[in-house]
Amino acid sequence: MRGVRRSRWCAALASLVLWAAFAAQAAAAEFVMKFGIATINETQHQFIKMYKAALEEATGGRIEVQLFPASQLGTIQREIEGVQFGSIQAYMGPVDFFVGIEPRFGVFSAPMLFRDEAHATAVVHDPALEQKMLGLAEAKGLVGMAVIVPGVSHYAARHALMRLADFQGKKLRINGSELERAKMAKLGATGVAMALSEVAPALDQGVIDGTISGLSIFVSMKMSNLVKVVTVTNDTMLVSIAMVSKRWLDGLPPDLRKKVIDTGLAIQPKAQEWEQAFNKDLEKQWDAMGGSVHPLPAEDLAKMRTLLLPVGDEVTKDQPQVHAMLEEVRKVAEKY
Repeated sequence: MRGVRRSRWCAALASLVLWAAFAAQAAAAEFVMKFGIATINETQHQFIKMYKAALEEATGGRIEVQLFPASQLGTIQREIEGVQFGSIQAYMGPVDFFVGIEPRFGVFSAPMLFRDEAHATAVVHDPALEQKMLGLAEAKGLVGMAVIVPGVSHYAARHALMRLADFQGKKLRINGSELERAKMAKLGATGVAMALSEVAPALDQGVIDGTISGLSIFVSMKMSNLVKVVTVTNDTMLVSIAMVSKRWLDGLPPDLRKKVIDTGLAIQPKAQEWEQAFNKDLEKQWDAMGGSVHPLPAEDLAKMRTLLLPVGDEVTKDQPQVHAMLEEVRKVAEKY
């Protein structure tokens, strides 16, 4: 009987110690940082996981980073607004979605701006340009802390886009920038701005014919039941930026404020390196899901290049600040 009581007493004591440890850990966090993304199981998700581990270690647990992938905190625009107002502390997503706050972000979706993913990565990580990108929206309440290139922007539709002519009359989901709409018009298609969380239902219901995304999105969202062929053109690269709320950041002690930004910059190259390894297996994964990857024929790519090269200048010619930003990015691109 004494042995039973002793076992119960030990179990109770162990539970109490465990509870106390959890309580101490929770109490140690002076600040909570809710970090949202629209994607899951790809490079942006990897970035925020790396960031959480690094920042909590760097701050000794004084900041607890809570991760919310797959639009758990709302649509992309709602999350960005939340970061502006401080109800959400950080968000990461393609720069196209920030054009409503700062139109100059839109230039990164200008077609034919980059040769390939490696070129885009070199350009956005040019020290001067990177620093400018991180500060573009600070006056609007968003402070940049990292920029990455998650991959190439591909096309996919319910009826496969095998040739350039197949784009005619299609409604394709875009992130929402003016440059993207102009690009779609040049291809004879219509760009439909839509949050990532709405894409699968819209495809299923026929609201849109197809979408533009990185291959990682088609794989991670298991979209092979909706689209089978991913069409490769390499006309546009995906560029993502991690933003933190200036209102929340300004409320932190100076030492923590610095760690929030420095950690993002430190994780940036690690996430970019992870992305390169991650992308190598994506095509195999898509094939295993019953999909296929189709490069547009060379003659069609040449026609597409001719159609799309003027888009950047045509769209930005009456927007001096935006056009100046486009020219600045082009000059940096020439260096690499």
